[in-house]
Amino acid sequence: MKHLLPSLVTPAIVVMASIPAFAAIQTKTIEYKHGNTILQGYLAYDNAIKGKRPGVLVVHEWNGLQSYAKKRAEQLAKLGYVAFAVDMYGKGIRPQNPEESGKQATIYRKDRKLMRDRVTAGLQVLQKNPLTDVKRVAAIGYCFGGGTVLELARSGANIAGVVSFHGNLDTPNPKDASNIKAKVLVLHGANDTYVPQEQVQGFEKEMKDAKVDWQLISYGNTVHSFTNPEAGNDPSKGVAFNQSSDKRSWQAMKQFFAEIFQLGK
Repeated sequence: MKHLLPSLVTPAIVVMASIPAFAAIQTKTIEYKHGNTILQGYLAYDNAIKGKRPGVLVVHEWNGLQSYAKKRAEQLAKLGYVAFAVDMYGKGIRPQNPEESGKQATIYRKDRKLMRDRVTAGLQVLQKNPLTDVKRVAAIGYCFGGGTVLELARSGANIAGVVSFHGNLDTPNPKDASNIKAKVLVLHGANDTYVPQEQVQGFEKEMKDAKVDWQLISYGNTVHSFTNPEAGNDPSKGVAFNQSSDKRSWQAMKQFFAEIFQLGK
C-alpha cells in the first residue's frame, strides 16, 4: 500500500448553507475538494457550547452521504461534539439503489489508497474547523463507512480512535495495522453474513499481530446494518434493524469516547 500523498488531500472549504436543525443544533453543508473532485459534506454542532470541543468524523454507508449519516452527525452534536459527515463519492453522487451503491463502493474497496486519501480530505476539514479540539478527534463509520474508518486508522492517521458499526473488516495489506495510532472499537453483528467469521478472525489476528489497542463487541442474533431502521425487520434477508443492538452499540461508542477523550477529567 502506497503512502498518502498530502498534495491530493488539501481541501478547499466553502460553506454553502447554514440552517438551524433543532434546539441549539446548527448544520452546514460544506463544499471541499480532494484533488479535482468536488465533495459536499455536512457539519453539525451545538452553538450553545462555547469554545473548542472534541470532533467526530462520520463516514456514510455504501449509498453515499444521505439522511442517515446526517442524522448521526446531528446526534453527535447533541452530545457536545462537532461532527462532520464526509462525502466519499463526490458532489451529486448519491446512489438510489443497491446496484448504484455497489458500483460506487467497489471503486474504493478496490483502491484502498484512494479510500484513505478521500476520507483524509474530510478529516482535514474537521481538523481545520475552529470549533474542533484537534487533540481530541475520532472517526465513526457505518457498513462501507466502518471499513473506511478502519482504513483511515491503518493509514496512520493521528486521531484518538475509530469506531466501526457493522463495517467490513478485511484489508489487502494486514501489515498496515502496524501504522495504527488510534484506539479501535468494532461493533459487529454476530450473524452478519456480509462480514463472515473468517473475516472477523483475520481482523483479530491483524490487530493482535500489530499490538493495537482494540476491542470487538459482537451482538447476538444480529445481522448486517443493525443500526439503521431502513434496513427493515427481516433478518433472513441478511440485513435488518435491531433496536437492542443499535442502542447497545451507541452506548458502547459513548463509553469509548469518554475514555479516549478523557471526558469528565
